[in-house]
Amino acid sequence: MSHNTQATPLQSQYLHVNQHSWDSKVAVHLDSKFYDVNSFKAGNTSLNQIELGALGSVAGKKLLHLQCHFGLDTLSWARLGAKVTGLDLSSKAIEAATTLASECGIDAEFICSDVYESEQTAKANFDLVFTSYGVLCWLPDIDRWARTVASHLKVGGELFIAEFHPIHDVFDGYRYFHDEQADIEVNQTYTENNRDTQTTEITWSHPVSDVINALIKAGIHIVEFNEFDYSPYNCFDNLTSKRDEQLNKEVFQYLHQGNPVPLVYSIKGVKTV
Repeated sequence: MSHNTQATPLQSQYLHVNQHSWDSKVAVHLDSKFYDVNSFKAGNTSLNQIELGALGSVAGKKLLHLQCHFGLDTLSWARLGAKVTGLDLSSKAIEAATTLASECGIDAEFICSDVYESEQTAKANFDLVFTSYGVLCWLPDIDRWARTVASHLKVGGELFIAEFHPIHDVFDGYRYFHDEQADIEVNQTYTENNRDTQTTEITWSHPVSDVINALIKAGIHIVEFNEFDYSPYNCFDNLTSKRDEQLNKEVFQYLHQGNPVPLVYSIKGVKTV
């Protein structure tokens, strides 16, 4: 893996470049064991205990899922009673999500849109904004993201984000702290069936402090912040599997000198103004 951190004309085209990348991933992901769409169709949830435990009942709540990919988590929230809207940059992902909702008989709305433009495309005041696992690195401006999140929430509405911890990126050769210059590289996708999926991707690092401070500045009161020494997904190199008896499932850790590194963090906040 090589990192190009030089400012180039390509960086200004990040939306187009990343949209193409995610469009190309959809068919591969739909056919992967990683996403296990057949299990979802059989009635299983795609959600993890991290988000389920933090949010409790969502029955009757209007939920906006930003960067929803092809909608498995969105539709899992719908099965729990939420009135869901999923939003994603990839038109291929939104087409797949709409088809999946129809096949499963689940009522859901899906919108193809960049996050930053979502104020125009998803205007309702939501009870809950949800986003998770590998979402923030695609966004150059974390303050604008936080303002966008706040714009979607009614007063008293909640944000919940579960995100991969950026400290792990340091071990893969990325920066921890934010830089205006993006990482521009060619990667395969993270699912096990990732043959012939190399695409150019443009990403930015965002330390946890930047995310928290951006939300505070946007008028979101942080009520809970947690870090986890595991990932629910085997999506990084050199992870060690572990049976978590409390969760009754296999989880994955990254060990540095025998000690687990934080792999996920979560933030729960409430819009106050």
